[in-house]
Amino acid sequence: SLSAGLDLPGRFLFAVLTLMTLIANLVFIEEAVYIYRKFPSSKRSIIIWINAAAPVIATTSCIGMWVPRSTMFTDFTAAVFFAIVIHKFLLMMIKECGGQKLLLRQFENGHFKISTGPCCCCCLCLPRVRITRRTLFWLKLGTFQFAFLRPVLMFLSIVLWTNGNYTLYSLSPKGAAVWIGCVVGVLTIIALWPVGIMFRHVRTLLISKKIIPKFALYQFVLILNHLQAAIINILAMQRVIPCAPPLSSSARGAYMTQQLLIMEMFLITLISRVVYRRKYDDPEPLECTAEEAGDNKQTP
Repeated sequence: SLSAGLDLPGRFLFAVLTLMTLIANLVFIEEAVYIYRKFPSSKRSIIIWINAAAPVIATTSCIGMWVPRSTMFTDFTAAVFFAIVIHKFLLMMIKECGGQKLLLRQFENGHFKISTGPCCCCCLCLPRVRITRRTLFWLKLGTFQFAFLRPVLMFLSIVLWTNGNYTLYSLSPKGAAVWIGCVVGVLTIIALWPVGIMFRHVRTLLISKKIIPKFALYQFVLILNHLQAAIINILAMQRVIPCAPPLSSSARGAYMTQQLLIMEMFLITLISRVVYRRKYDDPEPLECTAEEAGDNKQTP
């Protein structure tokens, strides 16, 4: 078994990382209860989803650390969950502006600057796009496509894996992993673009609601869960990370990724609790209050 093959320092490390995962989940549960009790109903589920990203990734990494053969499923589960979080983060920024109607009213003659990362940060000649209901629909569609297609690609990968046509972390052009990975990469870039466009436009308006540290935490989770893992896996496949029997280079790379993610997501969970917790009785902007009152009149 895994625990039987570990020496005393290894068992201690596994115990500490498991404890960190447990604490991260307890902190999230406490935060979710606070959000449910104190936040408006229109924002509860979105903010709970975003706060759950770090604990979920820590939990899947912990399961993958203890059960190495489940790495493919745990990695895919974390990736699918974060794909949904990307869409939820865009919706949160719209909600924090008072909703789509108020956002359109407030920026009636405004324009989105689309020359932003990760797609078009170098294309400064791109024209500005007017802020309309149709534009917001395309921004939402840009993130929703990833939340929808990522689980579909996950299902396809598992089907191919059971048939022996999919090898995790394989760089062979004849394998399905490279092509599915390229498609996922393109879809990820397309999904991150609308979030960057929206954040660039509303960051000054939402500075009192700590949108900059919230966006920074979202970016950290994205970079650590995707870019860091990809770099370590490439180093392992190139044998830069040496094998240590009975672990191969790829297995050691997976262990390093999982252990780093547990520590990083633990810290991000603690920081998120501070950033997202604000007094529920903070006065909302006058426009938001007026819109909510209008919505309440329409709803019997």
